[in-house]
Formats: sequence, structure tokens, C-alpha cells
Amino acid sequence: MNRLKFLSTVSVEEFKAQQGITKHDIFRNENTGKSFTAWGNDMGAVYAKHPIDPDKEQVVSEVETSTGETFFLLHNK
Repeated sequence: MNRLKFLSTVSVEEFKAQQGITKHDIFRNENTGKSFTAWGNDMGAVYAKHPIDPDKEQVVSEVETSTGETFFLLHNK
């Protein structure tokens, strides 16, 4: 199983300020059922086991896989 190492976590507002963006969108791939977030020319993953809950605070974490790949992950706090 591919374990993720959390490198840093910030609020969505902090993430948007760091990336110089005003919004990000969440899309669902109808073929795979997986969701992802996109902003500008970049994309990140959305935590799949627990859907984003609009009543909970969302955060963005930079994570690293066991193979060294890093990406941003949107998830509930």
C-alpha cells in the first residue's frame, strides 16, 4: 500500500495566497470516479475515502509518496 508522508498543511486561503490564485475548482472524472482540484495550469488530488464536507474546514497538504513523488492533496481538516 502506498503510504503518504505529509510535508506541510495550510488552509485553502493560505494555499491560494501562496499560489497567487483566487479560486480553485473541484472536478470528478466520470470514467474513474476520482476527484481532483485544479487551479491555473496545475492540478492536485482530492482525498477519496471521505468526500469533501462543506461543513468542515478544508486544507491543502503537500504530500510525498513512498516513491518520492510529491503532490498537493485537498482534504477535510
